[in-house]
Amino acid sequence: MKTLLSLEWMTLPAVALVLGLVGCSQSAGGAKGVGGSSGSGGASQGGATHAGTGGAVVSGGSSSTGGSSGHGGAQGNGGSPGAGGTTGAATGGSGVGGSSALGGSSATGGRGGAVHDASPMGGSDDGSVVADGATPGGTGGQNGSGGQVASGGRGGGVGSPDAGGVTSTGGTSSASCPSPVLAPGNPKRTIQVGGRSREYVLHVPSAYTGTKAVPLIVDFHPHGSTGPAWQTGSPYPAVVDSEGVVMAFPSAITDWNVGPCCSDGVDDVGFAKALVSEVKGLACIDAKRVYAAGFSMGGGMTNYVACNAADVFAAFAPASFDLLQENVADCKPVRPIAVVSFRGTADSLVPYAGGLSNLVKPITFLGAVNTMKKWAELSGCTGSAADLGNNCQGYAASQCQAGVEVILCTKQGGGHEAANATLTWPVLKRHTLP
Repeated sequence: MKTLLSLEWMTLPAVALVLGLVGCSQSAGGAKGVGGSSGSGGASQGGATHAGTGGAVVSGGSSSTGGSSGHGGAQGNGGSPGAGGTTGAATGGSGVGGSSALGGSSATGGRGGAVHDASPMGGSDDGSVVADGATPGGTGGQNGSGGQVASGGRGGGVGSPDAGGVTSTGGTSSASCPSPVLAPGNPKRTIQVGGRSREYVLHVPSAYTGTKAVPLIVDFHPHGSTGPAWQTGSPYPAVVDSEGVVMAFPSAITDWNVGPCCSDGVDDVGFAKALVSEVKGLACIDAKRVYAAGFSMGGGMTNYVACNAADVFAAFAPASFDLLQENVADCKPVRPIAVVSFRGTADSLVPYAGGLSNLVKPITFLGAVNTMKKWAELSGCTGSAADLGNNCQGYAASQCQAGVEVILCTKQGGGHEAANATLTWPVLKRHTLP
């Protein structure tokens, strides 16, 4: 279904230099929804079942249930019982407008599946609707001494069910939350990586309770900025704070090393991985829902970790930066990945059509559309990019391996600027690590 709506685009203050601002959900045993209760058997959380949604959105942000609603995916099987008892069947259920179905309950032998609150791409407070395709359900993880939990199918796209549904490898064990609980704030932290002291700001919103696993977004700053400065300029906290999402804002040594540019000998990928590992030990983080976002050179770093750290990050949202001709041949993600890019057609620093740029040093961009096509190729997407509405185009989950999405959102007349997080965050959060 195609939904054409006006979009409120985020703007940057002049202090963002010339290299503007970007930006990602929750797994660890199922996301939002009602999980099944466990008896005396297993202890691990089951897979997540998603409800697809059909509705369109009308101008002004009011949601309608127009269009035929897609069913939220095939009903999961109850799973085979183990020593602990039998598991109940998780019900996929259909949903309208992103409502959750109820997870199945289990008897003796492990919890039934929890359920993600799945919405079609883009449904947001500003009235934006972006793409079709419901989120993949996850295959339930194993119980302790109990049986295996059911596996959920992936729901259909917007307006129509996806034939047959496709299962993915989801569920994880319940997270063990660190103690004591982190207090809200923005503490600065330092870690040692490759013989260097590296710094980052850990952003803990007031909605974070430490009682349930939440997503983590690592947001890379633009050229000339720092983690502390970007923490106040990023578009993401205003969008994700209410969900209790923890964020980290790392600082580059001089600039992000994205291969052919720009801090030779600095292992920024290692830094990103070490940062994620440390934050997992500090906060109650869902390890399957860690996301990378960034603006300008931070967008370049987002692309670079997508190429080299897809085992740690679930999905990626680069803004105002494309893949580079100089090292694209070395980009070999270990799995199909979800990428939602944000670009402006009038960007003078990173030309929308691609080509040579003197951003920091001479580098050659593939261009916005060619970058999208390259990500689609790397993720095994088939067919052609579709118009997804809201000035976005790309490949839906039904076109790509493992139910990932590859999306390019374009701001007509937009310059070198950060993403609209109300648009990119709904895409990021419906993807989890397998």
